Parts: sequence; structure tokens; C-alpha cells
Amino acid sequence: MPCKLSVNVNAIAYLRNRRHVPWPSVTGLCEVALDNGAVGITVHPRPDERHIRRSDVTDINRLLRSRYPGREFNIEGYPDERFLSLCEAERPEQVTLVPDDPTQSTSDHGWDIVANRDRLSAIIARLHRGSMRVSLFIDPDPAAPALAKAVGADRVEIYTGPYGGTFEPAALEREFHKVVATGKAAAAAGLGLNAGHDLTRDNLPPLVKALPNLQEVSIGHAVIADAMMFGMGETVRKFRTAIGDL
Repeated sequence: MPCKLSVNVNAIAYLRNRRHVPWPSVTGLCEVALDNGAVGITVHPRPDERHIRRSDVTDINRLLRSRYPGREFNIEGYPDERFLSLCEAERPEQVTLVPDDPTQSTSDHGWDIVANRDRLSAIIARLHRGSMRVSLFIDPDPAAPALAKAVGADRVEIYTGPYGGTFEPAALEREFHKVVATGKAAAAAGLGLNAGHDLTRDNLPPLVKALPNLQEVSIGHAVIADAMMFGMGETVRKFRTAIGDL
């Protein structure tokens, strides 16, 4: 089965929030992405609502349920009580747990699963009771998938920032091999595999080729940047081509 694209719409909401106006429309651009073959939508709501608002989460969920049955909603974030309650209210298909401090501008590291083992086990069990698939955000470390499996995760999402943000050839090769080794370890652990952060149409094809078990990439920044050049619909089609889904 080819890798699928979930479009992260945080950057759209961030642009909208610069003014007290309803545009650009988050749900409107979600529709364009979905109409052009995105498997789903990803959001990362933060307590200060500097981009995605709680109301956006509800609106996107309603859109998916009413007009796009079979597509997926992925809510990612730091699992404090407020976040967990939001997930329980909306019941997305997937919850991606990230270890961010709420004040961070963006995700920049994966979980220390050993240090958070008991807490993560309890949170994952709680989300499973709501029939939500749980993915853990991990660093590119081949030891991490087995640890994620042990605490009950269904998938891991490899943090690909070091790979996507590296342009020196030797460093790029090192980071590529870390991601690939971690992805293979996920398969060996019996976990589903996602990836995200600083992935582009240029650096995606080698990953997809090396990791046939890569199920989903969650991409926001590069999709929105390309959409400024090509439009959202054409950008989604270009990314689907890059991952072999078109």
C-alpha cells in the first residue's frame, strides 16, 4: 500500500489569526486538500491557540464526518488533561503524542519513553478506551520503536527534522540512515510507521523507497509554502506524486 499524505493545517490558522477576519479559511483549504487526495488532516492545537483553535478542531472534525467518510483526523499534541479531554470529545482516528513544552514554536524532539513509561502507558490505555489509534513521536533511534510498543503505542512517528533540515551531503546521509534504521525497527516491533517534520517533495522519495512500511507522512510547512506557489490542490497532487500515491 502506498504511503499517504496527511496535511497539517496549523500554518493556515496561524496566517488567519494575524487579523480578526475569517480568512484564509482553514476548513475551506482542508476541503481543497481532501478533494485532491489527501488521506486526512492533521492539527496540533496549543493552549494559547496561536494557530489552531479548539473551534477549528470541532469544525474540521465535523467536515470530515459529514463530507469525507473514510478520511482521517490526526490530532497531535502534548498530553495534558486539556488535550486529552479534547481528544475524547472529538474522537479522531489518530492521536499523536508529542513531548513539547506548550511554549515551543514547533516540535523538535521525540519522547524519552523510558523516563515517561508509566505515564505514557496510562495515557495510551485511556485513549484506546475511546477507540483512538495512538502514535508516539520519537527521535530517529532504532531502540525507540520497541519501547513504544512496550507502552502500548500503535504507531510511531519519526521526527525527521534533522534529516529534512540538513543540506550538507555527509550529514544528510547520516540522518537518512538513522531514519531508515528506525523505520525498519518499527516494522520489526510490529508497529505502524509515520514520519513528519521538514519533509519536502525533494527529500520524500528516498525515504519512501527505503521504507515500504511507511504508512503516512504528516506535512504542514512545506505543503503550505508550496501552496503559495502552486495552489493547495496542485501542491497536494505534487506531494502525492513524491510519495508514490498518484
